[in-house]
Amino acid sequence: MQHPNLFTPKKEAATEPLPLSQRAAAWLQQGWRPAGTVFAVALALAFAWSVVNGRHGLSTWYGQRSQEKQLKNEIQQLQDENARLKQHVDRLKSDPDAIEHEAREKLHYARPGEVIYSLPPDVKQKPATPGQER
Repeated sequence: MQHPNLFTPKKEAATEPLPLSQRAAAWLQQGWRPAGTVFAVALALAFAWSVVNGRHGLSTWYGQRSQEKQLKNEIQQLQDENARLKQHVDRLKSDPDAIEHEAREKLHYARPGEVIYSLPPDVKQKPATPGQER
């Protein structure tokens, strides 16, 4: 059995506008799906933007990840330097040759009878040009 409204011809549109309540009901019956679809798409786009560019989004995550790698590298360099300095301190505590070397280099100590010549570190001599006197 067929539904009685499926094949009935449509009546011509009335020249009078429908009342507001009937127009709202017709919109709710026919127009809510496109409006809901537009709303869902807008909500999905807003969510996708937030995932990529938001406060805790992917771009922030990538930036923090590269910063983490840089900090790990810096920590490793500092640990290596600390180990090297610890070895140096241990040598200075126990090795007399290392103590003497440090005293001669840093403190400019000399043994009796030795003469030490030291130049200032920033003095650069110009090569003398022929015919020019100093």
